[in-house]
Amino acid sequence: MYANGKGVPEDDKQAVKWYRLAAEQGVANAQYNLGVMYERGDGVPEDKVLAYMWWNLAAANGIEDASTNKGIITKRMTSSQIAEAQKLSGECLKKNYKNC
Repeated sequence: MYANGKGVPEDDKQAVKWYRLAAEQGVANAQYNLGVMYERGDGVPEDKVLAYMWWNLAAANGIEDASTNKGIITKRMTSSQIAEAQKLSGECLKKNYKNC
């Protein structure tokens, strides 16, 4: 609701807070949306590595658009950034999405 200002004032930082809470509980759509926030730098510093990581997790949880976005963002990433994002994805999975 905060991301779009539906029923509350639009607030990207609050949107990120709530997306993160849901993403850490394994909610794939929240993982996808958190990736969008990192890719755009909405409410958080722009970070392609974290955008990829969250989209990678969302894709693994069945969100097709996350796979598409990963393909797009990799064109703007170095191979070391992609490797770091994949490493972070694996670590996040091991922690059951907590504190990613």
